[in-house]
Amino acid sequence: MRQKLILVGPTYPYRGGNALFMSYLYNALTTEFDVEFINYSVLYPSLLFPGTTQYDESEEHFDRVPSKRMLNSMNPITWAKTASYINSKHPDLIVVDWWQPYFGPCLRGVTSLIKKELKSKILFITENVISHEARWIDGFLTRMGLKHADRFLALSKSVVDTLTPMAKGRKIYRSELPVFGHYSKDEQLDIPAEKEKLGFERDATVLLFFGYVRKYKGLDILIEAFAEMEEKYPDYRLLIAGEFYDNPQPYLQLIDKLGITKKVKVVNKFIPNEQVAAYFTLSEVVVLPYRSATQSGILNIACGYEKPVVITNVGGLSEFVEDGKTGIFVPKADKFEIVKGIERYFSLKDQEDFAGNIAARNEQNSFGGIVDTFKEILADGKKA
Repeated sequence: MRQKLILVGPTYPYRGGNALFMSYLYNALTTEFDVEFINYSVLYPSLLFPGTTQYDESEEHFDRVPSKRMLNSMNPITWAKTASYINSKHPDLIVVDWWQPYFGPCLRGVTSLIKKELKSKILFITENVISHEARWIDGFLTRMGLKHADRFLALSKSVVDTLTPMAKGRKIYRSELPVFGHYSKDEQLDIPAEKEKLGFERDATVLLFFGYVRKYKGLDILIEAFAEMEEKYPDYRLLIAGEFYDNPQPYLQLIDKLGITKKVKVVNKFIPNEQVAAYFTLSEVVVLPYRSATQSGILNIACGYEKPVVITNVGGLSEFVEDGKTGIFVPKADKFEIVKGIERYFSLKDQEDFAGNIAARNEQNSFGGIVDTFKEILADGKKA
């Protein structure tokens, strides 16, 4: 008889890396376990969400998994109903996704109402521990939310290091984000034509910044770095594709001030699934100039397209890239270091098979062993 797992977290119709990761996880675990997915009926209140919508409005949905939308992050009545439902199912493991301190009260409410005999079966997956733009209250909310975790699954060494003092001896397992390779790879894509659609020349060399924009992601640093390069490399173009969670005006004003408007294309929107392939395929290299990070879903999308990256050596990013083989490290989020990193990539691209190296790295992605990791977690639970 299959062991029973209950996942608690976001999935479709919500968008973003958390929902995508949890969908991948569900699909992987259903090969060996009986899995139910408890989804949010309300994720964030609209007033607190910085983007245009929380929902995935793509025309194509690659990982639309079944779920019960019963948990409202703001409504304690649903916290009690969710806990009651979990208790009634007598699961072998309760798997809770954690990525944002905002959910501290909600998840504390749910897990505090789990029956005593099930408390030792609560596993928190920590994508992040405390948000990248942490405020003083975030530590308090995080400790509140993680209070009833019996064990943890961390997705980077950086997260392990941050989590260890909070875990206070509770066991921490390790995995990583899956390679997001579900996006269609259109082998027939007319790359020069796609560049023209964006206003670039057909033979332009495109550098890509992808994903939502917040200060910690360092887009302003990349814009300044690009301005340093544009005269020396006149065929380079910068493509910024993703919704601005920050006010876009300071970024647009910086582009204008630096005189690079004609060489930069800004697509300020959430990129739907069916358009992702074009952005990555027409780009030469993906740049992640982050000021801080744990891991990055954008990095894993780039891996799915076998695209090399230039990344700052911060947080957990460097754990998933082999310098000079699958991408380029730069020591810090500094415009001159970013310039040197991009130049180093182009100096190596004809000598090193970056795409082949990335494909080999993808095969070693530890998420491929996630079922075995969960078997270990369940076996350890029986010993306890």
